[in-house]
Amino acid sequence: MGWDFAGGLTRFFKSLMVQKRVIFALLMREALTRYGRHNIGLFWLFAEPMMFTLGVTALWSATGRGHASQLPIAAFALTGYSSVLLWRNMPGRCIGAIQPNASLMYHRNVRIIDIFMSRLILEAMGATGSFLVLTLAFNYVGLIDLPEDVFKIIIGWTLLAWFGAALAITLGTLAEHSELVDKLWHPASYLMFPLSGAGFLMSAAPPAFQKVVGWIPMVHCTEYIREGYFGSKIVAIHNLGYVLLVNLILTAFGLLQIRVIARRGVLSD
Repeated sequence: MGWDFAGGLTRFFKSLMVQKRVIFALLMREALTRYGRHNIGLFWLFAEPMMFTLGVTALWSATGRGHASQLPIAAFALTGYSSVLLWRNMPGRCIGAIQPNASLMYHRNVRIIDIFMSRLILEAMGATGSFLVLTLAFNYVGLIDLPEDVFKIIIGWTLLAWFGAALAITLGTLAEHSELVDKLWHPASYLMFPLSGAGFLMSAAPPAFQKVVGWIPMVHCTEYIREGYFGSKIVAIHNLGYVLLVNLILTAFGLLQIRVIARRGVLSD
């Protein structure tokens, strides 16, 4: 008896639609829980990262923070700090996310990955919306020019979001094994900020420093985003193949850990 390909495909798409509805429901639940219906409500999703980015941009501009180039500080801060918000906030939302939502997983269609995905999509929406709005606003008031190559920005942004999501799933699952993950992530994320490429260009860094930070995936994504934004004004140094490899390994490890946690019997699979 052969495998019913058409029937299998139909069941796959039906399951996909079910999980899509589950993730959307969890996303709305998370958004309402986090931001409520008062004041500007869901607009805090974009307002929060915008406030952080505006603060950093104002601080860098006021102090005349150098970045060893002639690039406008506002554009440099916008591309750098928006990138930081994209990868850094995701793990913080996934660490400790499973146990408070364990009761939801008594519903047959709700799984651990749905809890993670709803939070990751929400964080990605917030950081992306903030970046878009501030880029248009800064351009409108004449602070910055528009990007030279939007397609490169999309590629770099997508790879960075994928890295943040894979890292978040990995840390979120490892946190179920040890509370140390939660304790160590916060100082580690702050220590990684100055090394993530947000505040420097690789081409302006000493060769020895380039070799060290070249192992950090976020640096390559930030360089590629800036290459898309500033184009021929900078010499960007990046290796997207390395980022792709790291993302695949982290994703596979994170998904494997989800299965391990589900099979412990504490939660339903």
